[in-house]
Parts: sequence; C-alpha cells; structure tokens
Amino acid sequence: MSEHRSSKGNSLHNVKISVLDLAPITVDGTAADALRNSLDLAQHTERWGYHRYWVAEHHNMPGIASSATSVVIGHIAGGTSTIRVGSGGIMLPNHAPLVIAEQFGTLESLYPGRIDLGLGRAPGSDRRTTLALRRELNSGEDFPELLDELIAYFDPSATSYHAPVRAVPGEGLHIPIWLLGSSDFSAQLAGRKGLPFAFAGHFSPDYTQRALQAYRSSFRPSDVLQEPYVMVGINAVAADTDEQAEWLGTTMEQQFLNIIRGKTGMVQPPADMEGKWTEYERAAVEKQLKSTMKGGPQKVREQLEAFIAETGADELIINSMIYDHKDRLRSYELISEVMKELR
Repeated sequence: MSEHRSSKGNSLHNVKISVLDLAPITVDGTAADALRNSLDLAQHTERWGYHRYWVAEHHNMPGIASSATSVVIGHIAGGTSTIRVGSGGIMLPNHAPLVIAEQFGTLESLYPGRIDLGLGRAPGSDRRTTLALRRELNSGEDFPELLDELIAYFDPSATSYHAPVRAVPGEGLHIPIWLLGSSDFSAQLAGRKGLPFAFAGHFSPDYTQRALQAYRSSFRPSDVLQEPYVMVGINAVAADTDEQAEWLGTTMEQQFLNIIRGKTGMVQPPADMEGKWTEYERAAVEKQLKSTMKGGPQKVREQLEAFIAETGADELIINSMIYDHKDRLRSYELISEVMKELR
C-alpha cells in the first residue's frame, strides 16, 4: 500500500503521528458527550496533521463509549474529510469474519481510501462478557484461521460468483489490514503475512522491544508490504507546563489503578494521589505508565525523540486519557507542534 514505507532508515523527519481514541466517558458526562467529543477531536487533529484516527473495541466498560466500533468509525469518517479512520482494533474472535468484511466494505464504499481495519484477538473485556459475545470461552487460538477467512472475503479471486458466500460490499475492495498486539503472537503472525503491525505500548511497555524484534525478524515481503512497517501506541499528556501535565496525568493514573484493582468505572477528574494508593500499587501503576510522554513542550519533545530513537517506529499512535476535553485537545495540539519542530 502506498501509504506505508519502510522502517529502515527511519528518522524523526518522516515519523507519522496518529490518534487512538477510547471515546472516554467522564464521571459527569454521558456516552453521547463522549462521542461528540470524539468527532470534535478528530476534526481538530485532522487540521493539525495527524495521519489516522483509530477507535478501539471494548465491552462492559462504563468509561468507554466505542463498543460499536464500526458505527463510531462511520460517525468519525462522516464528519472529517482527509484523515484516515479505522479500528484499533476490532477484536476479530468476537465477530463472524463475514460481518466484519461487510461492515468495513460498507465503510470503505462510503469513505473510499480512508478506512483502516486493525485487528486484535483479545475479547476486549472480562470472561462473562466474552461469553456473552462469543457464546463460548476461547482465547483466540483460531485467530489465524479467522484472519484468513476475513482476507478471503475481500479477494475477488477467492470469492468469485461461484462461491456460496460473498461479502457485499467488501469483495474486491482494498482495505489496509493491520494486526494489533501486546505480545509477540500477533507480531510474528503479522511478519509472516507481510502485514503492518501496531504494538500496544500504551499498556504493555515492557514487551515493546521484544514484539518489534519478533515482527521485524519474522517479516516476509508481500503484495501489501515489501518491508516492515511498525506503529507503536503510547500514552501522552502534554500541557503548557510540566506541572500542569503532572496534574492532568493523575486521571490516567487513577484509570490504571482501577485496572490493577480489577475495577471499571468512568473517567475521573485529576486528583491528589496522596493516600489513594499503596506503595505497591503506586509502583505497579508507574511501571505500567513508564513509557508515557508527560510534560510541557520541551520535556515531551525530549521524550518523543528518545522513544522514536529507541523503537525505530514508523508511526506513533497516541492515547491521551485526559479528563477535560479542552485539555485533551491542547495535549494533541502541543504534540503536533512538537513533531513539526522535530521535522
């Protein structure tokens, strides 16, 4: 695909930046508010030069409004004009491949040349919700077979008019397929199939280098890519001062603290974290967020330079879990300004 380039010879000058949006529902807001904010953020980041805007599939989570991911993608694509829009990702084992082919075939037909299909194999929720989605508990072992089935629906030579089941819309459309992962399973699969790979560094920072190495070492050229293409997810909280960024970042700290405690809930406003966690919990949260870009413009610039140099990423996809929508917009604006300076 022409939009992809090699990670060989990568430099700060050609690294793309993109948006990962979980459509966060704040404690004083609603899902409707979250989805309106998502569209507003997409419109702003399009103007600021972001390359793509991805939304993620999660279920049974009161603080995330993007469960009907394909519908949200249509909402975002319909309100923008140039930015690529897609899934980061669709959890393929939750769905019949035919349904995904039809949904994304429809999106590509409505917004040609702008739709991405990022795929993961996790359920995006807890065991009980997994059972409600999949009707049986499985851990995605059949993901490679589901992926092959999905790809075949887009291939007109595989689903000719003689085939008993065809994806309409979908058949014959060229929709970029990405594999997403937080370990080396999908990294190796993406490499073997010659597909672009997106690593979930925003919640699995310890495995970033291992997964990227697994992808690059297993990569085989394909009709899609001749050389590896890597996008890495990062958390970022940028503000006009380091102190303000630290304060805004406590929203994300509370979110990850709840994850460690096995809780779900709506996105909380910034708060003084003193007394909110034990020393063990604080250390666990800090470990989980150790790759977070957080600070004023100069500090974020230094962090971005170091991260890109360390990973050799072709693209960064940025999650900014910030409570106030205006502060969230400002974070993405500052990051875009920093990246323009680096180029």
